[in-house]
Amino acid sequence: MNENLNKNAQEILERYDRESQFRQRIGRWKWVVTFLGVYLTVFHLYTGYFGTLPSQKQGAVHLGTALGIIFLLYPAKKGMHRLQKNVPWYDVVLAFTAMYVTYHKIIFFDALLKSRVTGYSTIDIIISAIGILLVLEATRRTVGVPIVVVASITILYAIFGKHIPTTILSHPGFSVDRIAPNIWYQESGVFGTPIQISAKFIFLFLFFGVMLIHTKIGQFFNDLAFSLTGRFTGGTAKTAVVASALQGMVSGSSVGNTVASGSFTIPMMKKSGFKPEFAGAAEASASTGGQIMPPIMGAAAFIMMEYLGVPYSTIMLAAIIPATLYFTGIFIGTHFEAKKLGIFGMKKSQLPVFKDLMLRNGYMLLPIILMIGTILSGFTPQRAAMLGIGAVFVISFFQKGTRLSFRKIIHVLEQGARVALPVIAAVATAGIIAGVVSITGLGAKFAAGIIALSGGHLILALFFTMIACIVLGMGLPTTANYVVTATVAAPALINEFGLAPIAVHLFVFYFGIVADITPPVCLAAYAGAGIARANPFKTGVTAVKLSIAAFIVPYIFIYNPIFVLVDVTPLKLIIALMGAIVGMIAVSSAVIGHFYRNSLPWERMVLFAGGIMMIFPETISDLVGAALIIGIWFIQKQRKDVERGSANERASV
Repeated sequence: MNENLNKNAQEILERYDRESQFRQRIGRWKWVVTFLGVYLTVFHLYTGYFGTLPSQKQGAVHLGTALGIIFLLYPAKKGMHRLQKNVPWYDVVLAFTAMYVTYHKIIFFDALLKSRVTGYSTIDIIISAIGILLVLEATRRTVGVPIVVVASITILYAIFGKHIPTTILSHPGFSVDRIAPNIWYQESGVFGTPIQISAKFIFLFLFFGVMLIHTKIGQFFNDLAFSLTGRFTGGTAKTAVVASALQGMVSGSSVGNTVASGSFTIPMMKKSGFKPEFAGAAEASASTGGQIMPPIMGAAAFIMMEYLGVPYSTIMLAAIIPATLYFTGIFIGTHFEAKKLGIFGMKKSQLPVFKDLMLRNGYMLLPIILMIGTILSGFTPQRAAMLGIGAVFVISFFQKGTRLSFRKIIHVLEQGARVALPVIAAVATAGIIAGVVSITGLGAKFAAGIIALSGGHLILALFFTMIACIVLGMGLPTTANYVVTATVAAPALINEFGLAPIAVHLFVFYFGIVADITPPVCLAAYAGAGIARANPFKTGVTAVKLSIAAFIVPYIFIYNPIFVLVDVTPLKLIIALMGAIVGMIAVSSAVIGHFYRNSLPWERMVLFAGGIMMIFPETISDLVGAALIIGIWFIQKQRKDVERGSANERASV
């Protein structure tokens, strides 16, 4: 049974997650991949402890080794990963060519620095052009076509911009001799901020997640969630939300987390009485939210830290309240759906005992607690990740089932590199896009376009930015989407409207993430539907309903940045948070269609309006919103009492 379940989960993961479509059999090249993977992870552990190399050298090792592994693992054509029995000769050539053109930056580091002044040689230009093409091809294989199309269009724009008739977008244009070395050798292109942050921080945190998985902390999260929520109304769905939130902040992958957690939680939700579409949507919504859940969040959060020039602790703390509201909305939504369907909690005998669970396995939380404490104490994310990895390594020896033998250590080190491959390729390509934006001034042109299109109205500018983020998110991974929107759209909102920078960056971050559950291209929802054997589009629509907070909260913290801890006082924050939580309860009940009892259409509209008013932290709107919500509660209670009285009269007759 478990074997069939795992096989089904793997098939679904490969269908909807491009990152999982790597070759299963690579013959003698397996040893090369293992060596390169172990080398890449050990390199990052070494530099994480002793200090990183100059950013260009650090990035060259990071990207070059990853490109070599990608061409050995990922086939050129989709669907060939299970058919090929070895690595084709042309992929071997591409692998070692990619490693050479990238390591070329290290070998000739000093000469290339001088070339910035004296000019690049023909060989340097050829190498840079080959490097860019190989990065795009590696990204296509690991992430997909859309991001490569976007990057290719930006390169063509840089070359042929002078031929664009629209004066807003046109620019003088650059020759290939100039654009290729600029993107490849300068700090504003492939080896810009995204790849530098990936090399310094993101790789270590991804490896930390791999270590946690191999200590069976995922099962511990599931057991912990069951012990906390399983006995309440709709306990299986609430457990899925809590467990997925905990696992999502470790995995950082919406689709991967949906499949990993959903293989266990979705069948249980269906068995307890939830519809297949709802079960798949609940898992997808919670899994997607893992990327906004502190302390780890998604990889883009570390790039945000660099863009804003603030400590990671500032990003982490600012994200707490929005994440709380997001998961409150999903949690309450599952509660009202369960009430509507009459689904009760699980029996106490079926659930793990919280006290026993914590006494037996509570130590598994120590690495995460240590990491949070380190970050809040003012140390770098790099130091926090290293301490967390060390703590996981130590606690792995506490139980026989999690002890790391030498063979297991080698496997974990290799997996650490494999998990990072799609992220490395994506941020490298995102660097190409960001580099072109910087060279051509496209960001300022895009900002002018947003202002012109919105007519200077903030709400319209936010709406257009949201649409851009969601559309880009349908084809770009979260990290790349954030890099693009933070480079192009965020400056317009900050400079033209004077908004708080951290609120704007979280705004584009949020809407890049929710693309995973927004139809028509909602990969996390499709993965959940595959496990639930449900209609994919209906699952996506249901996921949007459950995740309604993700579409509301970003607007709220833009208009009132108290929710991201800007200009905050304790009293104001407590009042605003209480009102927002009550508001999310009302909004979720309106979306689901059940409050005290099943709601009529007009009651749902009133509840939704009242909830929105409560979420906005203004005294008058809070009072009006509270009055509307309480009014609907009394109306529904009275209607239910009348129906109960009528039923009793009929029974007595």
